[in-house]
Amino acid sequence: MAGRKALILVENLSVPFDRRVWQESTALRDAGWEVHVICPRGAKRDTEPYAEVEGVRIHRYPLRAATGGPLGYLREYGTALWHTFRLARRVGPVDVVHACNPPDLLFLVALAMRRRGARFVFDQHDLVPELYLSRFGRGEDLLYRAVRLLERLTYRAADVVIATNESYRDVAVGRGGKRPERVFVVRSAPVVERFHQVPVEEGLRRGRPHLLCYLGVMGPQDGVDYALRSLARLRDELGRTDWHAVFVGSGDTFDDMVALSRELGLADQVEFTGRIPDDDLLRYLSAADVCLAPDPLNPLNDVSTMNKIMEYMAMARPVVSFDLREARVSAGEAALYAPANDESAFAKLVARLLDDPGERRRMGEIGRARVSGPLSWEHSRTALLAAYEAALPRRAGS
Repeated sequence: MAGRKALILVENLSVPFDRRVWQESTALRDAGWEVHVICPRGAKRDTEPYAEVEGVRIHRYPLRAATGGPLGYLREYGTALWHTFRLARRVGPVDVVHACNPPDLLFLVALAMRRRGARFVFDQHDLVPELYLSRFGRGEDLLYRAVRLLERLTYRAADVVIATNESYRDVAVGRGGKRPERVFVVRSAPVVERFHQVPVEEGLRRGRPHLLCYLGVMGPQDGVDYALRSLARLRDELGRTDWHAVFVGSGDTFDDMVALSRELGLADQVEFTGRIPDDDLLRYLSAADVCLAPDPLNPLNDVSTMNKIMEYMAMARPVVSFDLREARVSAGEAALYAPANDESAFAKLVARLLDDPGERRRMGEIGRARVSGPLSWEHSRTALLAAYEAALPRRAGS
């Protein structure tokens, strides 16, 4: 595949901050591809309009995050699509357009570039119809039918589909009508070398014996509210005040979650850091006794791989999660599972782990072994290159 040119399109995060897209970009670069990425600019990092990072050429555009419900997202996606078309023309002809959703609109760019010979690889990060149902709670209304249509058109346009797990692959084959041999599972996996223990700083526990940690996005479907209510139950129903909790990350419900923590009387035991540098993340995860995966059961979460769980396991931390199908696939025995959306049961499992350091250690070792072995990026890298090979037309004599 040496000498080929790939264009990766992503709308919801900047690059290289988007870990999955960055891993894919560097894997293709290492395989001899000339890699271009079009993405939004970050707020505090990845702010340059153009950067070449470790041989990957990144073209960034300004984008204001959506506010105000579905119409806000329509404005955001429309702006992103216009900028993506503009920058794609600047990149010029490519062999492969690799579009990462959401939104399911980027197939329009791929179709435009197909006229100059490009193949289209659809990298399905989210099931957008399920995301819509889970995020907005509006049921199967007109906008839901519109996102179903866009998903169908994206599947139809794609030469190859990349799925993040087997559940997504089943949707691509079933609902999407793709032939099984044209759908490849490229799991999101942490770079294990990036996650390593650092000396535990007792001060991070704010004078308490235990530290709990949440890492991830804070959106309506991410369950930070479930985590906070579970912690209130840990205090009120189980009488446990021997912990401090840190919530690392940001998102469009960040301010609401800070306010909720105050309403629940947790302000002196819960800390919100926002997004932090990797070095600080390692400090918190190294000190954490239990990590929280409070994503509630909904149509999207049940079939999605949670990056937070993979990163907790890379740090050999035990996890408490709600009982979701793909959470079990990812974590196996590295997590304890509360019945879906049961905050009292979630709190009891946290307390159980706080009282059992041997079990915490055993679960952490299981998780680290999983992300270093069967769930490692090396397996996903092989699948990614196979997907690209399948997308390309056969050369004469091959």
